[in-house]
Amino acid sequence: MLKKIFLIGLLGILISCKRDTKVKAETKTTTQTVKTENYTLQKIEENSKGLLILFGGFGENPEAIEREFNILKIAQKNKISVLLMNYSQKLWLETTDKTYLAQMLQGTIKQHNLNKENLYVGGFSSGGLVSVLLSDYIVSMKQYHIDPKGVFLVDSPIDLLELYRTSEKNIANNFSDVSVQESNWIINTLSAKMGEPKNGIAPYENYAVYTHETNNTKNLSHLKNTKIRLYTEPDFKWWKEQRMAEPEQTNAFYIKALAKSLQQKGFKDVNYIATKNKGYRANGHRHPHSWSIIEKEELINWMLQD
Repeated sequence: MLKKIFLIGLLGILISCKRDTKVKAETKTTTQTVKTENYTLQKIEENSKGLLILFGGFGENPEAIEREFNILKIAQKNKISVLLMNYSQKLWLETTDKTYLAQMLQGTIKQHNLNKENLYVGGFSSGGLVSVLLSDYIVSMKQYHIDPKGVFLVDSPIDLLELYRTSEKNIANNFSDVSVQESNWIINTLSAKMGEPKNGIAPYENYAVYTHETNNTKNLSHLKNTKIRLYTEPDFKWWKEQRMAEPEQTNAFYIKALAKSLQQKGFKDVNYIATKNKGYRANGHRHPHSWSIIEKEELINWMLQD
């Protein structure tokens, strides 16, 4: 009897030890946080499986990205380092902007010994424009050696020509104060750089990710062999009720058109992801134009695929 009790007790100890070992294995991933004026980095200390670089929407800093897109814990669990960029006030990129960003990322990756072999770049709204335009530039230039395996954008205003025209309609409708103020700023910003579309659309084609009117995708031409994801939430009812906007005035309309265009042009891996009722801001407010339309776990799985 004593022998039986001893064996049961010993078995209990062994099982307990195994459980303790399992818990340690699950929680041993450690990170280092680095903050500079240009970025916030959550670095996986050992055996990193990849690097995710994120650009925020207009005016978003790293803290705002982290608040609206709570990706850090999931990334840490899966051994993915995350670089939150403090670069967010661009609707287009000049060549000097691209060079500056490419050199900064190259230097940052080297300085912190980050995993550049499984590198992904993405962003929300205007940050999505930066992500794809910059990625196209990096791939086209051989000296950086940090080519992304995948890029993605989240409900970005990819067609600057249509953004201008939509802004004109918003001002004429005079339905939403927020929309009118934003539209006036957009028209002033775009026309100062590219002129009025009635005088020619070539400048808009030169800077935009996509121009629907001419099916122009030249600014993505170097991403033919790069994995691309285009996220959007085409809630046309919400836009009609909240902004009095028609489908042709939404980012979702042109993102879907871009996906079709790239697929027809032979791009290797283009995934159009249209969500439903996922768009909510961190404060709980419903808005289809939000980071939250991304399924975070699924995004990480996409990064870890061969």
